[in-house]
Amino acid sequence: MFASPFLRKTKKIICFGGGNAMPATVLRGLKEKDAEITAVCSVLDSGGSSGRLRKEYGIISPGDLRRAFLELSDFSFEDKKLLNYRFGEGELKGHNLGNMVFLALCLNKDNYHEVFEKLNKLLDEKYKILPSTIHPSELVAVLENGEEIVGETKIDIPQHNTGLKIKKVFLRPVVGACPQTIRRIKKADMVIIGPGDIFSSLMQIFLVEGISGAIKNSKAKRVYIANLMTKDGESNGFSVEDFAAEMEKYLQCPLDCVIFNNKNPGEERVKKYKEKHKELLGLSLCSSSLPKFLGRDIIKEEGDVVHDPQKLANVIFNLM
Repeated sequence: MFASPFLRKTKKIICFGGGNAMPATVLRGLKEKDAEITAVCSVLDSGGSSGRLRKEYGIISPGDLRRAFLELSDFSFEDKKLLNYRFGEGELKGHNLGNMVFLALCLNKDNYHEVFEKLNKLLDEKYKILPSTIHPSELVAVLENGEEIVGETKIDIPQHNTGLKIKKVFLRPVVGACPQTIRRIKKADMVIIGPGDIFSSLMQIFLVEGISGAIKNSKAKRVYIANLMTKDGESNGFSVEDFAAEMEKYLQCPLDCVIFNNKNPGEERVKKYKEKHKELLGLSLCSSSLPKFLGRDIIKEEGDVVHDPQKLANVIFNLM
């Protein structure tokens, strides 16, 4: 029996990111669409609750995994709020309940395969969360004066002269990718990268040995979502083209599409947002006329200058 030509194959999308941006924008929007979604998260954070647990117990960083898991889950608002609860005092001060649950899983399972098997069984079968790697390493940035900054947090929240550009980043030691992540890349119809801090969040994923090569050799469409604004100490003066060029350098292959915002939110909105986020410098602008640079209105209509999940999901699906 032949398959009906009217049946549309569910698309397989693999999303790469760290921090709050990718889960709160890309995953939140795509979850409303008909797609199989795999979220691959950065796991080398060195600060906060995640960094403390990494150092004390030798586990991979759970913070970004927690954010992606909760975004893809069907848990109630109350349950998500509980798992995001952050202790305010005592020995647990600063720790997040969801991170502690991940730690307990790691301590009660024989390996990470069992940990993620357990977590992914709690999600709809269309969704998966995976780590970029299961091995310990540190992100290192080399400034233009040759100084080395060791650790994701020291890059994310710089203590050095932020006027010095980051010349390159690398992992010490070099570590290999999670095998299941590589398998998922090979099966993907689309690879979505970002949004997220270019060096501290995203590059720690693509520096993991095997990931960039798998993306390069994949038949999937490679889509990068550019940051809305530049960040002090990490992307000073970056244009959308600069973000894309850095990404292509570390991917070692061209991007098929770069989605960027072309709606001006207005000076007052930008000013208010920058007051809450002192590290942000200004809007990321694009002047390229190349077809792969796709300018669209992808920000919320009011309030903080952030991506709108539904608008972004619609743009992504129009590329399928």
